[in-house]
Amino acid sequence: MRKKISIIGSGFVGSTTAHWLAAKELGDIVLLDIVEGVPQGKGLDLYEAAPIEGYDVRVIGSNDYADTANSDVIVVTSGAPRKPGMSREDLIKVNANITRDCISKAAPLSPNAVIIMVNNPLDAMTYVAAEASGFPKERVIGQAGVLDSARYRTFIAMEAGVSVEDIQAMLMGGHGDEMVPLPRFSTIGGIPVSEFIPADRLEAIVDRARKGGGEIVNLLKTGSAYYAPAAATAQMVEAVLKDKKRVVPVAAYLSGQYGLNDMYFGVPVILGAGGVEKIIELPLNDDEKALVQKSADAVRSTLETLKTL
Repeated sequence: MRKKISIIGSGFVGSTTAHWLAAKELGDIVLLDIVEGVPQGKGLDLYEAAPIEGYDVRVIGSNDYADTANSDVIVVTSGAPRKPGMSREDLIKVNANITRDCISKAAPLSPNAVIIMVNNPLDAMTYVAAEASGFPKERVIGQAGVLDSARYRTFIAMEAGVSVEDIQAMLMGGHGDEMVPLPRFSTIGGIPVSEFIPADRLEAIVDRARKGGGEIVNLLKTGSAYYAPAAATAQMVEAVLKDKKRVVPVAAYLSGQYGLNDMYFGVPVILGAGGVEKIIELPLNDDEKALVQKSADAVRSTLETLKTL
């Protein structure tokens, strides 16, 4: 029997994730949304591409959570963008309510699934999803580090004039401005990145990676990134469904690791069929520890805001 993946939210990120997953033939796909006709239309369109691209998976769109039953992976992309006049607290409240609604309906129908969260603010919404699902914490994870590290690796490749395939880069922390790139753990073909790129240029690359999402928003004028976020999500789904044991940064629940407790935070993990199978604790120096703590404080602040709403 083929694996089953449900994607809640059929906007650009959700539907593009479905596209990547179908192309990889990772499993049958349910694209779910509250808007009548949109997931059905996108699902059918994607399914009609199967004879051309040669992928033997079924893709359907639905407005009914019953169609997501017995999923192996549930991806949640549903969420509201921040609108003019909307405070940070307003956005957190709106997306927390959306997340609770989605998870409370989907999780009971797929009690053995791994949940991958993609909506923002990422670390806080993953925390909400874990509470709403009641799942073991290792089976509820957030997608951020895979995307942020992809941007970081892209910019390193551009600067060094090398293949993106030869770059390994690790980072930690919250998504976006709070992320903590770790140049000391970044290599090109196994060679330290510092051998290719001087410190000042590397710092500029780090800064650009932090602001990668905002850069695309500014270029598009309306909307935000979706190709890379969807590809990052698909990579995580593949790691789970194929039990690949990938070493990647994800938002994982911490219970003492890196001195942090009761929060979701971006850390390197081994990602496989069980979700987060191991959290990897890197030997950070004092400067790196300070940056991680600053990022953790920002994530904690969002969590505290969430708890007061």
